[in-house]
Formats: sequence, structure tokens, C-alpha cells
Amino acid sequence: MYRTAPAVFGKRAIRTVFSKQSFVRSRSKNVCVATNSPYGLQNVAQSVRMFSTTRIIQDDAELASEPRDVMEYDVVIVGGGPAGLAASIRLKQQAAKEDKEINVVVVEKGGEIGAHTLSGACIEVGPLEELFPDWKAQGAPLNQPALHDQMKYLTKNHALPMPHPPQMSNAGNYIVSLSNVVKWLGEKAEELGVDIFPGTAASEIIYAEDGSVRGIATNDAGVSKEFKQKASYTPGIELHGKVTLFAEGCHGSLTKGLINKLKLRKEGQFQTYGLGIKEVWEVDPKKHSPGDVIHTMGYPLDYKTYGGGFIYHMEDNKVSLGLVVGLDYQNPYLSPYKEFQRFKAHPFVTNLLKGGRVLSYGARALTEGGIQSLPKLFFPGGALIGDTAGFVNVPKIKGTHNAMKSGILAADSAYKAIVSNGLGDSAPIVLSDYEEAFNNSIYKELYQVRNVRPSFHSPLGIWGGIMWSGLDTMFLKGRVPFTFQHPHPDHAMMQPAAMHKPIDYPKPDNEITFDILTSVSRTGTNHAEDQPVHLRLKDQSVEIKENLPVYAGPEQRFCPAGVYEYVDDEANPGKKRFQINSQNCIHCKTCDIKDPAQNINWTVPEGGGGPQYVDT
Repeated sequence: MYRTAPAVFGKRAIRTVFSKQSFVRSRSKNVCVATNSPYGLQNVAQSVRMFSTTRIIQDDAELASEPRDVMEYDVVIVGGGPAGLAASIRLKQQAAKEDKEINVVVVEKGGEIGAHTLSGACIEVGPLEELFPDWKAQGAPLNQPALHDQMKYLTKNHALPMPHPPQMSNAGNYIVSLSNVVKWLGEKAEELGVDIFPGTAASEIIYAEDGSVRGIATNDAGVSKEFKQKASYTPGIELHGKVTLFAEGCHGSLTKGLINKLKLRKEGQFQTYGLGIKEVWEVDPKKHSPGDVIHTMGYPLDYKTYGGGFIYHMEDNKVSLGLVVGLDYQNPYLSPYKEFQRFKAHPFVTNLLKGGRVLSYGARALTEGGIQSLPKLFFPGGALIGDTAGFVNVPKIKGTHNAMKSGILAADSAYKAIVSNGLGDSAPIVLSDYEEAFNNSIYKELYQVRNVRPSFHSPLGIWGGIMWSGLDTMFLKGRVPFTFQHPHPDHAMMQPAAMHKPIDYPKPDNEITFDILTSVSRTGTNHAEDQPVHLRLKDQSVEIKENLPVYAGPEQRFCPAGVYEYVDDEANPGKKRFQINSQNCIHCKTCDIKDPAQNINWTVPEGGGGPQYVDT
């Protein structure tokens, strides 16, 4: 139900339609705005014209020059995940502590906070305790402590116990649904006065004349798949900030361009990734062991492919389980999704799941490069925080604590610059002390384990990696005078199909294993049908001319959502055409990372589209 209420901007009364359930007051301009209503953030621009800029929409000349409204903030945060929300909360807490004011906005492309969040997850609570020492009393959804660790090596039919690496100990950690934790953080941020705009996709970085980052622009709404204005067309708006923090998560669509434009990575430096695929099950109470944390290596992956499985026993007879596959795999016939189905078909896993039911499914890429892949973290006008920079501790199989900690560190730096030192009005702010604080905290943790992930590139494959990892983590602890390097970017690691044999994957049994479209139906994924395809091909002919004949069309296998297909071309009998089912996209970014031709560019769809994850 909607109602009309007055809002005030300056001395002028305006009227804004908003949902009673989603009303937020914009503290930066004393404007009442609808944040999660059908009108989205564009409603703010229609109701309040601060000032306008103009740009040409390059995708189609028929979309003429359109004015864009601008909202001014002290800090603009792109991404409502653990890092972005931690930063926003810290900024507001610092201001409240000193009885000061700082205006903060968070934009999140998911339809609601937490909708696009997916992780294992067994998290360390240190950064959460920094923000909320009494998080238990405040009802944070961390309900199941980790109680027992196991490590298993899987053969085709057996699960063999392995020594448990000390850095993988989960004593004091909690098994959680990270999407639920993020929802809770979003509520806390709103209580502190952060303006949160879910369903709002940041599609462009705004640069000042001096090259510094000025803020971001949201994408236009109401554009057809032919890039033409529909009756519902509304231009995006610009959010300007003295500081812009990018917290987009792994391989962010804006961050990848920012890193290239500002040369934040050294020449020859690159990130490496894994693809995590998971399900949440409700299992037979007799088989449920709350607090058990199990990690696996070996089957179903071969010795040349990095990866492993996890099984976390949550509360309420729920089990979170999944498989992470390093995206530096070589065999173009490998399907991470079908490897996950084989993982579930292993007797050790099947015995747990038998008689249970699937509650949800999801997948996302994660950073694995470590310090070898870290870009410069700050630049004039902003900084990178969380997984968009790449702070995952691969041996720990954890990144949430570092993501939140980086948000806290960046917030402290931004607050000092804006409020304590009064900077940002005449010259761009440079958060150099954020990187200094990072080097004195997160960097030390990552440096100690820097050689573990690249050690799996030895001729011995996982065996060489296991031997080095055991020696390094138990005894050397990173105290060696050398640093292993990653050999090539993930897309360049794929070999021609002629060097491999097709993998014969078993058919799903629809009890433990499922076809890919059945799994996608459990993600709640939806995109408006009549909108521009957000998966853009730089060259329309590359897939048919190169990827299909050389790599046997790997897109149809590396995507965990059935987005890409090679289908019969009715117009050219006997030939194939490349089809993109963009409505299936669950925003994992794998295509942008693994495409051997680097021809697929993942961009944001209209805000609110994509998965609607539950308990992930």
C-alpha cells in the first residue's frame, strides 16, 4: 500500500510517493525518499532536482542526451555487502561518538540487502565485535558456534581422514547464513542513519576534471532490449561524494574498469579466482550434528585441478555444503556445476543428504590471488574494500572478517579526512593512511600464507600443493625469502579441447543431484525481460569462430546457471549460433573471468534483478 506524503527541500515543499514499509529520510539533504518502492532511487531524482549533468548514452543514438540529477554525500559506498555495510556503520558510529555529522549512502544492486550475498560461511567475529561488542544481545543471526573440525581426502568411494591444518581451526567461529548476517547489518546501518538504496545498480564511475573519482551514476530504468526508451523510462542519477568506497564484491563491474583506468595493478599483475557452488539442505535430524565443520580435498576433481568441498552443520537441521573449483583449471570440458553434482553423489555426502530436501542453491566467484594479486587500495577520491580488492585468506577459506575489517579501516581514514581534517571541498581526498592501516593488519595475515595457493601449480599438482602447504603452514609460517607467483590469468590457463577428452557426467537422479535449470529455479532469479542484455559481447562472432572450434564452447559448461548455449542456427542449417539466456544469470561473474577470448563483459542489469538468495 502506498501513500503520498510531503517532503521538504530547502524552502520548497514537494510531494513524494513512497511505501510505508520502505521510507527512509535522506539526512544529507533533508529529503524524504522511497528506497525500496517500485519507484526506486529514480523517484528521488524526479521529486528533488539538486542540479543536473548531461551525458550521451553510447549504446544507441536514439537515446538522446538526457539530464541527470545529482545528490551530494560525504561518502558514497557501492555495494551493500559485509565490507560496504561495515564501512557505513563505522562512519556513523564515529560521528555519533563525537556528536558530528557525516552523510553516507550505500547503493546495492540486489532487490534487498542480502539478496545477492552468498558464502559458505564459517566466519571469524573479531570485526563484528569491533562494531557491536554486544552483538549477541542485539540479536545478530550468529546462532551456531563451530564445535568440531574435520578434514577428509575423498577417493571415488571413500573418505579418508587427513591432518587438520592449524590455520583452518574454527574454534571461536560461527557457522552462519551470510545473507542473513548482511540483512542484519543493513538494519543496523539504517538505524544509525545510513541512507541505503537497494535495487539500485551503479553502472558508471563519475570522474572529476582532474581525473579523481567524484562518485557514481545509477543505470537508466525503462530501457528496452533494443536500447530504446520505454514509456517507463527514467534516467539514472549521480551520487557524488568526497570519498567513494567500492565494495562490489569479487570482480566488480565498476572496479575492473577503475583498476585499468587508474593503473592500480602493476604491469603483469592479475587476480585469480575460484567458483563456489553451494546448496542449503534440511537433513534428517538423526544425521545432523550442529557445529560440525568438514572440508574435503580430492574427488571429484583430478590432481591438476585446485578445489575442495565443504559441509557445515548449521542450526535447525540445516546443512550448508558446496564445492569450490579454482578457475585456473585447464580442461575446457570441465563443468564446475556437474562436478558439484558428483561431489554430492559421493557416498560420504549422499549418506548425509539421503532423506533430506534442498532449500536453496547459489554460486559466486571468489578471489584467490592473495597479496600477489592485490591492487593499490586507494586513489584520489576513493578506495577499494572487501572482496573487490581481494582479501580472501585461501588456506583459511575465509574472507568475510577481512572484508569487514577493510571497511572499518577505510571508514576510519575517510572520517579523519572529512570530519577531523575538513578535507574534500577544494581538492580530492587521498586515503593513503587506509593502506598503511591495512599493511599493519590484514596484510600480515595474507603475507604469512602467500605461497600456499600458488604452490598448487607445481608439476605435482595438488600433491605438491598439499606437501608445501603442510610444511609452510605448520612450520615455516611464511618465513621464507621468496614468493611464488601465479603463472597466468585464469582465462589463459584453459587449453584447447584437442588436448583433452570429454568428461562423461552421470545424469541427475532428482533426489541428490539435479539438472542445472532445476537448481537455478531455487535461486529466485529474475530479470525484467524487456531490458538490454547485461552480458555484452565485444565481438559478436568470437564465440562461433574461436571458442566453439578451439575450446568446444566452454561457456555452456563453466556457467553454473545455464546462461550460455550453442544451439542450431535455423537460418544456417548445419551450423550453430551462440545464445545468451540472460534471465538465468545469478551474477557470479564467472563468464567475465573464464572466457578464454575475454569477449564477455558482465555489466549490471536494471537494479533489483538477479538472484533472491535465502539462507545462503
